[in-house]
Amino acid sequence: MLPYGRQSIDDSDIAAVSAALTSDWLTTGPRVDEFERTLADFVGSGVEAVSVTSGTAALHVAYAAAGVGRGDRVVTSPLTFVATAAAATLLGAEIDFADVDIDTGLIDPDSVAGLVGDRTRVIAGVDYAGVPIDVPALRRAAGDVGALIVEDAAHSIGARRGGRAVGVAADLTTFSFFPTKNLTTAEGGAVIGSDATLVAAARAFKNHGLVRDRARQRTPDEGPWHQEVHSFGLNYRLPDVLAALGISQLARLREFAARRDQIVARYDAAFADADDLTTPVVPADAEPVWHLYPLRVPAERRRAIFETLRADGIGVQVNYIPAYWHPVFEDLGYRRGQCPNAEDYYRREISLPLFPGLGDGDVERVIDSVLRAVA
Repeated sequence: MLPYGRQSIDDSDIAAVSAALTSDWLTTGPRVDEFERTLADFVGSGVEAVSVTSGTAALHVAYAAAGVGRGDRVVTSPLTFVATAAAATLLGAEIDFADVDIDTGLIDPDSVAGLVGDRTRVIAGVDYAGVPIDVPALRRAAGDVGALIVEDAAHSIGARRGGRAVGVAADLTTFSFFPTKNLTTAEGGAVIGSDATLVAAARAFKNHGLVRDRARQRTPDEGPWHQEVHSFGLNYRLPDVLAALGISQLARLREFAARRDQIVARYDAAFADADDLTTPVVPADAEPVWHLYPLRVPAERRRAIFETLRADGIGVQVNYIPAYWHPVFEDLGYRRGQCPNAEDYYRREISLPLFPGLGDGDVERVIDSVLRAVA
């Protein structure tokens, strides 16, 4: 079975992890500091990176740093993995699902504007498939309520929108480094921001809320071992072993992105004239780094096409069931039909194999299989 995604590991990655395993540090140590510095430098000037254990942890940390709590509302897209909404719900927030643009699958600022209110704490946009959201448009949609913009960039590290790198425009940006993503630390993620207060809050939450700075402690004379917890947090610390892999992978991220671009271009050309297929749409000012290739097929035939491709050894996937379709949200009162564009996009979407190690012959195999399946 040809998978829809796969990590790209070479000898340099193995050497980096091996060196970390034989060092004095396995958990959080100097390689975590180096990874965070390297990641921040990659994103752009003026930002800091806080590494965490997963993309879901990154969302949880970002929402906590933004002050999301009981009584707050978070506006987000339903066309995403459930964690984008669930992480805010776990902090006590209520979710308002905004519809998406029917062409791009990105959160629609006009839909957001209709949901924003005095209790809106965060607007969380999702860089679907690797195409960045329009952060300035979301700020305009927020009006004067003071909502922060969180960019769920699990798909899009290295991408740009309006000439600005992902991670620079939003108040907080979250990355995922799961194996199928554009770079991997096996499991891992990060929160990126330029506001020192938000970054400090993120760093505290991911480390139990511990305060080791004597100037901030209430009883600093307790002893040189002393540490305090001023607000609750969790252990979301990335270990040095995984940070070492991340440092190595970052050095090849542009190479990964270039190969993904080549594959997407070949898919686009192959399917451009097929009446029953819709290829991904990219806004004019966006420079994506492709994580998924979301091909859209006739909704009434999607399941048959999916099963035919799987039977042919093509490991296609569907991304994503609208978040509020999950029973956990249905049980909170959410109902199908509230975001028709997102639901239409979901009913037609199939993600084709896309990863740097996908050879030209594999790409042609996918194309031939898709064209036969939809014929």
